[in-house]
Amino acid sequence: MKIGIIGCGKISSAYLSCANLFPLLEITWCADLLPRRAKAQAREFGVPRSGTVAQLLADPDVDLVINLTIPAAHTEVNRAILMAGKHVFCEKPFALNREDGAELLALARKQGLRIGSAPDTFLGEAHQTCRKLIDGGAIGKVVAATAFMASHGPEGWHPNPAFFYQPGAGPMFDMGPYYLTAMVNMMGPMARVTGFAATAFAERKGGAKSLPRKKFKVTTPTHLTGAIEFASGAVATVIMSFDVWGHSLPMLQLHGTKGSLDVPDPNGTHGTPATYKIAAKSWEPVPLAYPSIYGEKYGRGAGVAEMAEAIIEGRPHRANGEMALHVVDAMQAILESAEKGRAVELGTRCERPVGIAS
Repeated sequence: MKIGIIGCGKISSAYLSCANLFPLLEITWCADLLPRRAKAQAREFGVPRSGTVAQLLADPDVDLVINLTIPAAHTEVNRAILMAGKHVFCEKPFALNREDGAELLALARKQGLRIGSAPDTFLGEAHQTCRKLIDGGAIGKVVAATAFMASHGPEGWHPNPAFFYQPGAGPMFDMGPYYLTAMVNMMGPMARVTGFAATAFAERKGGAKSLPRKKFKVTTPTHLTGAIEFASGAVATVIMSFDVWGHSLPMLQLHGTKGSLDVPDPNGTHGTPATYKIAAKSWEPVPLAYPSIYGEKYGRGAGVAEMAEAIIEGRPHRANGEMALHVVDAMQAILESAEKGRAVELGTRCERPVGIAS
C-alpha cells in the first residue's frame, strides 16, 4: 500500500526509519505545515515526494495516511484524510474527547474506510507473550492491575514541549494510551473509572538543552491517580505523572488468583515478562513466545502494517479506532471524575483485539 505521512516532527523519524521492516508499506509522501521540514525528512529517508498537506491529500495514488500532527490537530486532520477517501492511522491520542472520536468512526463507516490508531506496542513480542500467558491461565483469573508512569515530563528531551502541558495531552493523554491499551489487550474493555488530579507547577521551562529554554503555562493536570473497573470485574490502579523526580514503582503488573505477571514497558515492544511463582515465592523471567517479531531496531509502524494487511485480507485490524475511542473515553472520564468528585460510567465498549496466537 502507498503511504503518506502528515506531520514531520520528531516522531516521524521513528516511523520512517522502520518502514523497511514492513515490505507491505511503501511510503511515498511526506507533508507538513512547514514544507521545508517535509522536504528534509523525505530527503533523509528516501521518500520520493514532499509538500503540503493539501498536495498529499489530492494525490490519488496514496492509499493510507499516517497522522503524526500534534494532538490538538488530530481530529481535524483525521477528518480531512477520510474526506479525501483515504484510510488513516493516527498517533495517540486518537482524539481529544469521545465526541470527536465517535464522529470520526461514523465518518469512516460512511466513507467505507478504516481508522487505526497508536499505540501499536501491544502487538510486539513482549506484550503478545504476556497475552499468551494470560489466555493460558498462567496467573489464573485476573483480579487486579497496577499501572505506573511517573517522570518529570518531556521538556528535557523534546524540542517543543509546551503542547504536552495543554488540554488533550498531559501525562494521561500522552502516556495513558500505552498503559490502558496494554490492559485492554490483556484484560478486555473497561466499565467505570474514578480519578483525582493535581498540578505541581503552574509554569514550566522547556526545550531540548541545545535550544533556548522558554517558559510556558501549564493548563492541564500533571499528576493523575485513577481507579478502573473492567467489565470482567477486575480493578486497576493507575498513576500518570509528570511531577515525579524519581521512584521505584513497577510499570505494569497484573495480579491473578494463581500468581502475578510483571509486564514490560507498554511504551515499547521489547523486554522480558516475569511471573511470580507462589510456591517459590519469587519472580521468574518468562522466555518470549514470539522473539524478535519486528527486530531489535523496531520503533513504530507495526500497527500500520497490520492494518494494511487486514485491509487487503478483508479482516478486522487490531490497533483499531474502536479500541482507541474506548481508551479516550476512559482517559476523559478519569479527568471528569476528578472534576466532579464521583465515579464515571464509560459509554463505549470495544472488542478485545485478537492475539497473535489466536
